[in-house]
Amino acid sequence: MSITAIVIAALVMSVLGLIFGALLGVTNRVFKVPKNETVEALRECLPGANCGACGFPGCDGYAAAVGEGKAEVGLCAVGGPGCTAQMAHIMGVEAAPTAQRMIATVACQGYGDHCKPKFDYQGMSDCVAASLVNNGTKACPYACLGLGTCERTCPFGAIHVDPEQHIPVVDKDKCQGCKKCVAACPQHVLSMRPDVRVVTVSCHNPEKGIVLKEKCDRACISCEACVKACNFGALTMENGVPKVDYDKCVGCMACADACPTGTMQADYDSRKEAYIDPTKCVGCMLCTKQCKFDAIEGELREPHKVLGACTGCGQCAEKCPRGAIIIHDRRAPRNKQDKAKRGPAAVKAAAAAQAAKAEAAKAAKAEAAAKTDA
Repeated sequence: MSITAIVIAALVMSVLGLIFGALLGVTNRVFKVPKNETVEALRECLPGANCGACGFPGCDGYAAAVGEGKAEVGLCAVGGPGCTAQMAHIMGVEAAPTAQRMIATVACQGYGDHCKPKFDYQGMSDCVAASLVNNGTKACPYACLGLGTCERTCPFGAIHVDPEQHIPVVDKDKCQGCKKCVAACPQHVLSMRPDVRVVTVSCHNPEKGIVLKEKCDRACISCEACVKACNFGALTMENGVPKVDYDKCVGCMACADACPTGTMQADYDSRKEAYIDPTKCVGCMLCTKQCKFDAIEGELREPHKVLGACTGCGQCAEKCPRGAIIIHDRRAPRNKQDKAKRGPAAVKAAAAAQAAKAEAAKAAKAEAAAKTDA
């Protein structure tokens, strides 16, 4: 091939390149989709986790929905309050009050000999696959199968299956509340709970009776001891297991104290107790009337004292008009048997009332006898 032919070919290709480039430039201008700067700014605020916890297909979908007025700000659990504030500023709206941070919680203690396996499973190491074989591999059909589907689903490395207990453990510092593990669990063992919770229901089996105990000795037996122990109406039975209303729960942990099977789990390391400063206490008795655990004793106009039955619920501190009650970390285990003793004045008053009642009954009997004789 001659040099002339090569030069001509190069020139032809160059001209074609210029023509096609011009055509692409014109096409881009004619058919250009205008950018929504608001959506772009919203997208920059989002973390890019694309977890779907907001209910939209990834961060791009959520940003577009907010920018078009189809969704509210504050739905990004991963971004948290900072992300919500930035998005609210861009949209020119007031950010709603920060919702309570939610984290994943495991509602099962069927590990080891507590809940024995039904058979030796040799299939895929996947909870969904195992759940399809004879209704699961555990004696309890609601038990965690421990094959790590939730662990592999979590995009933040916040959940790991304990190698010995074969039950998932959630790292609450890493958990972003995206709910992916909850959706992935075929046994519905995982659910969302407030991060500040101090009590957790660690069973979700609705069955009752001895049959359930034979399947798992850590299961809830629906005895309702926890419900009866709660003095604040924070516990109700739902589908055979207790449900905690965390808006009413004051963290007294009395429900966990009363649970005979250990289903109600409590963070005892964070338990509090009240202390009454005797230099500030005027003996007004408001704290004794407020205490639902008989954990405060004292006479009228005398400094009061907190006993070992205190749960650290803090109700007394809220009512104290002198600010004499301090709630601090508990220094010793709670002794629920150490309840307030009735003071001498109260004993005398009760004895006097009983004597007056007996005297009235005696007088009424004498009067009735007199009428009969007449």
